[in-house]
Amino acid sequence: MDKIGVLRSLTFGQRVAEEEGDALAAYFVETDHWRRLYADQVDVVYGPKGSGKSALYSLLIARASELFDRHVVLAAAENPRGSPAFRDLVTDPPASEREFVALWKLYFASLISAAFDEFGITGESAARVRYLLEREGLVRGKRSLQSVLRTVVDYVRGALRPEALEAGVGIDPHTGLPTGFSGKITFQEPDAKGAGAGVTSVDELVHSCNDALAQSGYSLWLLLDRLDVAFADSPELEQNALRALFKVYLDFLAHQRLRLKIFLRTDIWRRITQEGFREASHIIRHMTIDWNKSSLLNLVIRRAAQNDTLLGYYDTTRNAVLGTAASQEGLFYKMCPEQVDIGPNKPSTFDWMLGRTRDGTQQNAPRELIHLLNSLRDEQVRRLEIGDPEPEGGLLFARAAFKAALPDVSRARLEQTLYAEYPNLRTRLERMRGEKTAQSPQSLAQTWGISNEDALVAARELVEVGFFEERGSKSDPEFWVPFIYRDALDLVQGSAE
Repeated sequence: MDKIGVLRSLTFGQRVAEEEGDALAAYFVETDHWRRLYADQVDVVYGPKGSGKSALYSLLIARASELFDRHVVLAAAENPRGSPAFRDLVTDPPASEREFVALWKLYFASLISAAFDEFGITGESAARVRYLLEREGLVRGKRSLQSVLRTVVDYVRGALRPEALEAGVGIDPHTGLPTGFSGKITFQEPDAKGAGAGVTSVDELVHSCNDALAQSGYSLWLLLDRLDVAFADSPELEQNALRALFKVYLDFLAHQRLRLKIFLRTDIWRRITQEGFREASHIIRHMTIDWNKSSLLNLVIRRAAQNDTLLGYYDTTRNAVLGTAASQEGLFYKMCPEQVDIGPNKPSTFDWMLGRTRDGTQQNAPRELIHLLNSLRDEQVRRLEIGDPEPEGGLLFARAAFKAALPDVSRARLEQTLYAEYPNLRTRLERMRGEKTAQSPQSLAQTWGISNEDALVAARELVEVGFFEERGSKSDPEFWVPFIYRDALDLVQGSAE
């Protein structure tokens, strides 16, 4: 097959795990991160955006049957795609962190009971959990997560009203208005009178869930991903919700059969703990996803090696390519030239790609690298279709295609990450359009029309989100824009005067 035919059949997969579907399992890199998660050694997975948290989550879902054979049941507490279940809370959020703690516990109990029904977990404790939830109208059934959550929110609000100190308070006969809360699941331990009247605390309900699992011989993992999307529109709501979630996580550690598996961005964790969070020191079953050059090259070649046409073109096999690090690098440089910019002090092509897709934190994530490879493929096909000469020798990609592929990646990173997640930064960043790539507080003050002191504070805020890398000295700082953002803002190489 000719080169354009190979390129047309070539794909490096989707850059977002939720869009991969079943293909993800075929080329997923079974890293130590995955093995620790699968072995139940880790509950909380931190990582930058695009680092692969959702890939780990998706792989757990894909291997649900394997886990079930190990007597582990999975239950998703957030929608893996589409609108997040928690997004509706932005318009009418819980009033306090305490209310959120109650919400999480009762919501989880409802999902656990639904999992009992789905996986046929029966017994006295399972029946008791279902009875208590059904009595209060909290059984999930076939309802969506959004619907279950809405019901739980209303129930929690009724239970935590100041006048709702006891169960059984009903309707005022003169006004027809509720005088309290008539439910029998509470968020504090009932006294003897309440217990005798059938009142149960939510903690006792969760305890019964754990008992039901112990009686059946199963464990249950509740999975929470996409929390950055769920609360993106309200930083205050995000902080209340996630701090409460981690308090519930710590409470659940007392139950050996129940696990919360939480996938959270490192910048969000930093944000919710920056004002102090005493419970953080007790969260020890965690890991942070990081990538280095070798693991990223392995990821790229695993994806490339799923293309049978490519393997046939180079007369090799998947096992031969993936057998050693040297053979993986060998395939990469059969496809790509040794350097994009030629010269003794210029980086190799893969190092060039890593340098162009990392942000100011100096971290590389698979998302932008995969995006660059797919854009590179599209650009090379376009060039061949309009009559450009083929890349030399057995190469599939010409040097010129690499630089032409980068602007699309740069725009996506700026608009779909920075602008989407930090809309308050957009005006300030747009004012930098066409400016130099290295800035001082003084030059930024002039560009933004603010004082030098305010410019320094604002620049360091941009360091936090990865737009700037801070260089220079403490007394004479310089703020350098990484390559990933330069094309999108038409920035010019050099230092501002």
